[in-house]
Amino acid sequence: MYYKYSDYLKEKYDEKVYKIPVNLPVSCPNRDGTCGQGGCIYCGGSGADFEMLSPSLSVSEQLEKNIAYIGPKYKARKFIAYFQNYSNTYLPPENFQSALEEAAQHRGIVGITVSTRPDCISDAYLNIAREIQETYPIDLVVEMGLQTANYKTLSLMNRGHTLAEFIDAVLRVKAFHLQAGAHVMLGLPWDTEEDVRETAKILSALQVDNVKLHALYILRNTQLADWYRNKNFTLKTKEQFVEEAILFLRYLSPDIPVQRLLGRAPEEETVFCNWGNSWRKIHDEIVDRMTEKNIKQGDLCDYLGGKAVRRFL
Repeated sequence: MYYKYSDYLKEKYDEKVYKIPVNLPVSCPNRDGTCGQGGCIYCGGSGADFEMLSPSLSVSEQLEKNIAYIGPKYKARKFIAYFQNYSNTYLPPENFQSALEEAAQHRGIVGITVSTRPDCISDAYLNIAREIQETYPIDLVVEMGLQTANYKTLSLMNRGHTLAEFIDAVLRVKAFHLQAGAHVMLGLPWDTEEDVRETAKILSALQVDNVKLHALYILRNTQLADWYRNKNFTLKTKEQFVEEAILFLRYLSPDIPVQRLLGRAPEEETVFCNWGNSWRKIHDEIVDRMTEKNIKQGDLCDYLGGKAVRRFL
């Protein structure tokens, strides 16, 4: 029904590949005053580090510890070093280079994914990433948070960037022959179905190399949690999210692998997450609905390549 990133990796590497999180001692320009204060309204003070080891450990130590656990458990031999927490190009270039080199040299690492913001992408960092990819037998993905193509929603969420910065970042990443990934939120209270469609269409037009989806969840001690308590917005229902996810997939190019349809967060740190359901249950609802209706990823992706003149060809 949709092109799973896990299937893409298995096709590429002939076996299952597992992501290993790496936590660098970095921050975010949307928290320290460079682009804004306080960060995005949904971001917790510790970023996404609930699955992370301490950033005080070296890259090699983190990889060694996590591979020692995941490798035997899943009989895994190939791994992707995932620099996940905060903005991993928001540090001096020499530190960025040493972190990538340390990961690329580690046993079993076949790929590196660097999560960052679109306004933290510059040619200097991309040149370092390209040199690492050319020096070591790894594929390098730059994963950037877009969340939505609706610039008004981006402003309301205090993202600190607009769609323009994301487009610029993707074009730059691809110019250096690196892969560009996009992180998108669905179920945003301020977005319409038109916004969902347009987000999928823009990602398809840019030919991003993968997409990661998740529903909006609300962490404790965030501005979003305050808004939720004060009833400043109305959450969409699970049914609405399911329909949005299906709509997004139908307009997304069938050639773009999808890393996931939902995220997850620890219950003790959230006010709201996935309508009290497991991510797997909602995932299966989406797939079952698509199966019932005989629809699949990309079946509405007919808008590129000069649609208006096809009747003459």
